[in-house]
Amino acid sequence: MRTPPWIVPDDLREQVEPLLPKKERRFRYPGRLPVPDRQALSGILYVLCTGIRWEHLPKELGFGSGMTCWRRLRDWNEAGVWQHLHEALLAGLNAAARIGRSRCVVDSSHVRALRRGAHTGPSSVDRGRAGSKHHLITDGHGTPLAVLLTGGHRNDVTQLLPLVDAIPWVRGGVGHPRRTPDSLFADRGYDHDIYRAKVHARGIVSAIARRSTRHGSGLGAYRWVVERTFAWLHGFRRLRIRWERRADVHEAFLKLARCLITRRQLRSLTSCYQ
Repeated sequence: MRTPPWIVPDDLREQVEPLLPKKERRFRYPGRLPVPDRQALSGILYVLCTGIRWEHLPKELGFGSGMTCWRRLRDWNEAGVWQHLHEALLAGLNAAARIGRSRCVVDSSHVRALRRGAHTGPSSVDRGRAGSKHHLITDGHGTPLAVLLTGGHRNDVTQLLPLVDAIPWVRGGVGHPRRTPDSLFADRGYDHDIYRAKVHARGIVSAIARRSTRHGSGLGAYRWVVERTFAWLHGFRRLRIRWERRADVHEAFLKLARCLITRRQLRSLTSCYQ
């Protein structure tokens, strides 16, 4: 029988536990024992995969209360747990020579924000309803490198340079850690000569489609990987619609999903050699 996706496996627990912030328990009036981190992480994954509300989290599965899991997700995101975990997973892929350094691909996707909040705005693709945008950059294999959250009214090209700058230093290989790719692929939404010049100033060759040209430029042969990664990202039901009013909590879900996709690619790679 297939293991449910919210069950935390032992190898993931071993990677996450050293990154979690430690809190000293009070000597006097210590209160109740806190919910174990592994159970809280399972509750977070349950909400991410199923998309249910925090208050509907089934306590009979041992997750603890929804508010406890919400606080852990918020605190762990502030402590940089998901960022450090993602960098460790990227190092594992880089050690196996599975990081596509030759090119990166950028794209964005709109999601409706039913409760509004920070980083929301009227969307031009959803009749002016409040929404947010997920901005994503991947390597040539579709491995997510960085993800950003903005309002639905923000232009895609404004997040081109922040995405490039958000790529972490990829360790695990021979030589110095590397950050910038050789080339960058994007669709017509990123067509702007000023941003092309800024990308070139970073030593990156840009391959961005122009609005005035006909379709069929051939860039789709390279850009499809980011669209596939978006399909993986929105396969987590909590990310299809933004329910969180707080932007940092929704970003925490995005970063956690990014880690799970990267871990899935690493596991599929290691299984090929077994």
